[in-house]
Amino acid sequence: MAQSRNTLSFGAVNASIPAAAGIGLRSPHYREALHGQPKPAWLEVHSENYFATGGPALRMLESLRRDYPLSLHGVGMSLGSVDAPDGRHLRQLQQLIARIEPALVSEHLSWSAFGGRYLNDLAPIAYTESALAAWVQRVAQVQDFLGRPILLENPSSYLQFDYADYSEAEFLSQLARRSGCGLLLDVNNLYVSCRNHGWDELDYLLALDADRVAEFHLAGHRRNQIGADVILIDSHDGPVAEPVWQLFRMVLQLFGNRPTLIEWDADLPDWHTLIGQAARADRYMEQNYVQAA
Repeated sequence: MAQSRNTLSFGAVNASIPAAAGIGLRSPHYREALHGQPKPAWLEVHSENYFATGGPALRMLESLRRDYPLSLHGVGMSLGSVDAPDGRHLRQLQQLIARIEPALVSEHLSWSAFGGRYLNDLAPIAYTESALAAWVQRVAQVQDFLGRPILLENPSSYLQFDYADYSEAEFLSQLARRSGCGLLLDVNNLYVSCRNHGWDELDYLLALDADRVAEFHLAGHRRNQIGADVILIDSHDGPVAEPVWQLFRMVLQLFGNRPTLIEWDADLPDWHTLIGQAARADRYMEQNYVQAA
C-alpha cells in the first residue's frame, strides 16, 4: 500500500507535493519561509486569507509559489449546510486556484453557515444516508465548478448524534467513492475524536478507503477537565502530542507515506520549532519507507 516516497497523484491532479513534511504558513513566518534555512518540503495556506484580488499577502504567496509546492486548505465553504454553495466564495476560490496553481485543494466535512449567519467553528453533521446523498451532490457540484477534485478532512468531534447509518470513516469512504473526491486524514482529529467518543483508531483507519487518502495533517490539542471527565480539544496551539505521533506511525504503516502537514495556528512558535516538528515527521516517513522497501 505504500506510495512513492517522491510524489503522489490523486484523480486528475498530478500532485507536485512530495510525500514529505510541510508547514501550514501563517503571516508571522513569511520572511522565514522566503529566506530561512532549512526549508520545509511544501507549504499550505488557508484559502480565504488570499481571496483579495491584490495586496501584500497575495503578492507574498505568488513569490512563495516559485520556491514551494503549495496546497490550499479552506475553512469557510460550509459544504454541509442545507444552503446552496456560496457562489461568491466559489468564484474567489476558483480565481485563487487559477492564480496560484496549487497541487491540492481541501475543505472540511462540516458546516459553518446557515441563512446568512456564520459560526466561528466547524459544526458536525449526521452520518445518515440522506446526508450522504446531499454531500455527494454538493461535492460533485463544487468539483465541477472548480474543474478539479478536492480533498475532505475528517473533523474533530465532541458530540455524536443519536442516529447514524454509517460510522464517520464509512461515511467518508462512501462520499469519496461516490463523488470522486479525495480524503485528507487529520491524525490529530482522529485521535481527539476517538478519545472523546471511545472509538477504536485501528477500526476507523481500516474502514477508510486507503486509495482516496492524499494528505495527512498533524497538530496539537488540549485536555479540558470537566468534572470527572476529560475532553480533548483540537486547538492547534502547541506541538504534536506523543500519542498522536505514535498514531501517525501506525497510519504510515497502513497507508504509506503521504504529504504531511504540521498545523500550528495559535500561540505561534518560532520558525525553527515548526521546522523541528516537520523534521520529526520526515524521520518517521523515512523509517517507514525503509521498512516498506
